[in-house]
Amino acid sequence: MSELNRRDILRTLATGVAGGAVLQVIPAQAAAFAHQMVMQEKAASPTGQYTPKYFTAAQYATLVALCNAIIPKDGHSGGASEAGAPEFIDLLTSENEAYAAQLGGGMAWLEHFCLERYGSSYLSCTPAQQKEALDLIAYRANAKKDASLSQGVAFFAFLRKMTCDGFYTSKIGIDDLQYIGNVPRQSFPGCPDLPTA
Repeated sequence: MSELNRRDILRTLATGVAGGAVLQVIPAQAAAFAHQMVMQEKAASPTGQYTPKYFTAAQYATLVALCNAIIPKDGHSGGASEAGAPEFIDLLTSENEAYAAQLGGGMAWLEHFCLERYGSSYLSCTPAQQKEALDLIAYRANAKKDASLSQGVAFFAFLRKMTCDGFYTSKIGIDDLQYIGNVPRQSFPGCPDLPTA
């Protein structure tokens, strides 16, 4: 498939919002296609690494850190980075102007917020400062109390949805859900009886 056709397909898929679907931002077909494109690029790269398409190197490093804060690696499964969520987000953002405006603008807002509040970029902040910044933008109620947080709250809400979409449409995310697909059953046992005592 030519690069032009791949980009056109991705752009078309990425513009469709999945209203009422399991995925919160994009359709499942776009998610699968984006993951496939990232894997193909990594396989073709001499270093085996993904090259960001939209974010600068510094922004991409921040994106990776934010995705890992949203879905960290644990003893049960890999986190957002291992699942390819940052690559997924960057690739879709490079093909969608609305995503670029929301995520690019939000990333700039976060950097400005951290510089004003802590005197450092987000990645140069201490872990406690990073946690404090994310705690402020993770809850919509904080934007109601302080309107200056509104853009940060909207950015983080959208990034959280994109990270979840990227994670739970990856092999790691599907394995984490222990989803086995549609498997026919011979019988359905129903709900267990309620305890009588």
